[in-house]
Amino acid sequence: MSELLLLAATGLAREVLLTVRASGQYDVLGILDDDPQLLDVLLDGAPVLGALEDAAMFPKALFAVCLPLGRDREAVVERLAQSGVEGNRYGTVLDPDIRLPDDCRIGPGSILLRHATVGPQVSLGSHTVVMPSVTLGWALQAGDFTTFSAGSSLGEGVRLGRGVHIGVNAGVADGLSVGDYSSVGMGSAVVQDVPEYETWVGVPARTSLPGGGLAF
Repeated sequence: MSELLLLAATGLAREVLLTVRASGQYDVLGILDDDPQLLDVLLDGAPVLGALEDAAMFPKALFAVCLPLGRDREAVVERLAQSGVEGNRYGTVLDPDIRLPDDCRIGPGSILLRHATVGPQVSLGSHTVVMPSVTLGWALQAGDFTTFSAGSSLGEGVRLGRGVHIGVNAGVADGLSVGDYSSVGMGSAVVQDVPEYETWVGVPARTSLPGGGLAF
């Protein structure tokens, strides 16, 4: 059984602990977090062993970045890469109840939690997080560091760029695309393509303007 270290003491880390304990997929050594006040604290029985910079002290362990925002996960991965932690050092966490079609591709460092439904030919990039009760339609493609919040539903052939964030209970219709680092707000319904670096909210979803207004 491979050893696993969780990076960041967060609610997502608690979810990952539950998943790994249910699956027996890994032996969780503990957690690394940059908050010095958390040193030696137990998170659901898992000890905080040190800061992120201490990752090099565990040369045989795999890592899972447990930050809910894709940009934050990306920053941690880039930081650890500078200290020599390569892409093959990240484990993929999969809830034991999820059934993956044989033609799916799941990138390293990704986390898929309970009750997620994954269609055929789905391709998820590295460090993707799929929260509970997400539906991913046939042939969906998502770039690295994408986040699917709980209850979101994405149709067939959807294309998501790098670092995209899909909010709680949001939906994206078949065949649409969401550009790099864009966000879809909670409960929103996307019925047209979303450009890069934008936040879209509402039903139907529209771009959010500075100050909280909407473009119509």
